[in-house]
Amino acid sequence: MQEANLKVEGMRCHGCEMRVQNALLSIEGVKNVSANFEQKSVNVQFEAPASLDDIKEKIDDLGFEVIR
Repeated sequence: MQEANLKVEGMRCHGCEMRVQNALLSIEGVKNVSANFEQKSVNVQFEAPASLDDIKEKIDDLGFEVIR
């Protein structure tokens, strides 16, 4: 199992958190997601076939920006 702690710009409310969480959980291999708009953070636990690139792409597709 891998874990990624991402800094994400653009989340402004709990609804944004839920959009990110639900979208990432739809990726096969993503096991747990915790998003916090106040801290601009997204923590993801995942395993193959999910990849960090898949996760970042999904966040970008939602209109948010992964800073790191």
